[in-house]
Amino acid sequence: MIICCGESLIDMIPGGETGAVPNFVPCAGGSVFNAAVALGRLGAPTAYLGGVSTDFFGGLLRQTLEGSGVSTSLIIESDRPTTLAFVRMADGKAEYAFFDENTAGRMLDPASIPELPAEACALFFGSISLISEPCGSFFEALATRESKRLAVMYDPNIRPGFVKDERAYRSRIERFFRLSDIVKLSDEDLSWIEGGSGVNEARSVLSKGPSLVVVTRGAEGATAHAQGMEVSIPAKPVAVADTVGAGDSFSAGILAGLHAKGLLRKDVLGSIPKDDLASVLELGAAVSAITSTRVGANPPFRHELPKGAFG
Repeated sequence: MIICCGESLIDMIPGGETGAVPNFVPCAGGSVFNAAVALGRLGAPTAYLGGVSTDFFGGLLRQTLEGSGVSTSLIIESDRPTTLAFVRMADGKAEYAFFDENTAGRMLDPASIPELPAEACALFFGSISLISEPCGSFFEALATRESKRLAVMYDPNIRPGFVKDERAYRSRIERFFRLSDIVKLSDEDLSWIEGGSGVNEARSVLSKGPSLVVVTRGAEGATAHAQGMEVSIPAKPVAVADTVGAGDSFSAGILAGLHAKGLLRKDVLGSIPKDDLASVLELGAAVSAITSTRVGANPPFRHELPKGAFG
């Protein structure tokens, strides 16, 4: 089982205007949540671990997870409100304004981390759930506790406007590099962290502990870096509706592909055959491409992928 650990929220997506006032449509979202949904729809055994409200937005989140085949047994429920993220599209990219104070997803107690099921094989972390407190400390403590036995994938998915204490956040990123087996970053993430987005910067991240570093470059495709190996694949050409959830879908495709091949294990991630690694990247690109053709984070089900996508 792959456990996605982090934020869930409601994306308020632009839906036209009434006069001069923009309308917004509520959609279940959050980077880690989106990855869980995508994994479930791809047929990988998946659970979501995070705080979810008892309000009606929380009901929408739970319904979306269950409808996508994701276990909700690790949800931490409370009557605090659901985080809201208002989305604005600018030059084809999503910009966000978050409303996260005192929410169910944020107010998690680091002293109350649940035990994980015996069938857990990997954990996925990332995005805004590692910026805010106390949830950031909650998820870091979970990763620290479990990283010696379970494979860990980390996607920073950085939202600079959400970061209040940059020094503390950069320190957490460095610690997660050391805890992780797989790190996936966009070229923008890599540039924010390392001051550049080239091969040297990707190799710098690799030197900090991961077995595999994957850098996505939008329309230019993606490259995976491992010790002694580099694999690149092109992007899938599609008519882009928006990019909400595209990176999360890519991460889910990587995890689903590795799991299907029996490679999602700490002891083998450092020695993945080149052809298998290319196949996994291709799957991530295929899942991401379909998500990009849809408004909001709406990843595909397995049957919607091209034949042979799982290699």
